[in-house]
Amino acid sequence: MEVKIGVQNASRELSVETDAAPEEVLGELNAAIEKETVFSLSDAKGRTVAVPADKVAYLYFTSDTGRKVGFGIGG
Repeated sequence: MEVKIGVQNASRELSVETDAAPEEVLGELNAAIEKETVFSLSDAKGRTVAVPADKVAYLYFTSDTGRKVGFGIGG
């Protein structure tokens, strides 16, 4: 699943590919907000993105449907 993280006062959103469920990601964000700490999310390759929890504007979850490549005849 891909998670897009909107950060306040940032022109671009962060995109992280993760195996975590949306409920798990939201739970981690809520815990970080309550503790006034950093919200971090690791991707499938072991890279980690960290954002101050109070600066997260939104999370957008998309399912991994794969990318369509090439040309096809629709019918």
